[in-house]
Amino acid sequence: MSAQGQLGRTRTRLFRTITVAGAGAAVLALPLIGATTASAATTTSTSSSTVAGYSNNLDGWIRESLAIMAEKGIPGTYNGIYRNVIRESSGNPNAINNWDSNAAKGTPSKGLLQVIDPTFQAYHVAGTSFDIYDPVANITAACNYAYHVYGSIDNVNGAY
Repeated sequence: MSAQGQLGRTRTRLFRTITVAGAGAAVLALPLIGATTASAATTTSTSSSTVAGYSNNLDGWIRESLAIMAEKGIPGTYNGIYRNVIRESSGNPNAINNWDSNAAKGTPSKGLLQVIDPTFQAYHVAGTSFDIYDPVANITAACNYAYHVYGSIDNVNGAY
C-alpha cells in the first residue's frame, strides 16, 4: 500500500464517528489511538478542583460523592454511579429532560442522574449543596434514593 493510502487509512481509523443514541443524545467521539479512558463530562467552572480538592470533572464528582456516601453509610461503587450517569445524562451536570412523563407533570428530571425536584429534596444529603444541578449533590441524593428504593445505585440498570 502506498504511503498516502496508508495515511488515509490511518486517518479514517483515528476517530470513531459520533452516533446518536436513545432520544437524540450524541455519544462522544473517542480516539482509537492513544486513549485509555474517556469522560463525557464537561465542566462549567474554570477551577480545576472542587472545594474538597477533587478534580472538577465527572471523575472528581463521583469520588467526592463516594467519600460523602461512605461517611453517611450510603452504599454504591464508582462503576455503578458512572454507568448510571452516562446512561442518564452523558455526564452533563446541566442536563434536563423536558419531554418525559415527569416533565409533562411539571417536574422535569435534572442533572447528572436525572433527579426530579421532590426526590432531590426528600433524599438530599446533609453537607451537600441544595442546588439540584450541583454534580456532587445530585449524585449523592440520587444514590441515597437508590439505596432506599433499590438497595444501592449498583442495582439500578435502567431508568429509575
